[in-house]
Amino acid sequence: MKNVTKEKESVKPTRHFTDIYKLSSAISKGLSLQNRRMNSEESLDAAEHLINFFGYNDRVIDNMLEPEDRDAFYTMEDIGVLQTEREETTLYDGREWRIHYWILNVSRIETLSKYKVEEKVVEESEDFQIYDQMPEDFWKPTQ
Repeated sequence: MKNVTKEKESVKPTRHFTDIYKLSSAISKGLSLQNRRMNSEESLDAAEHLINFFGYNDRVIDNMLEPEDRDAFYTMEDIGVLQTEREETTLYDGREWRIHYWILNVSRIETLSKYKVEEKVVEESEDFQIYDQMPEDFWKPTQ
């Protein structure tokens, strides 16, 4: 009889946390991949807003969100920073109850924060000069 032992696989522990600067960078770069823009100050504000819900946890229950916050969460889900999960349980009276959670997708945040984003600089061309030639009162509404 041979004594066979299975080698222990080196499994990298899953991180369930991130910092606000990586989250901010991930938000900005994730939006850039969708051809949407957010400057660094705005993305830091968005990261702060998001992290205030999570605190030291990696998940939040959906019931605590206001509609405008939920809209922001859906945007974050679109870029992969958040993901959803639901849990179903049976109540004492036999009804099914669903609980929806939002989860920080830390691995995606790490990946996005390391992306290199090339900024395209649009040079002013003569096509845009036409607006400089219009008088200021042109932009006022007529009555």
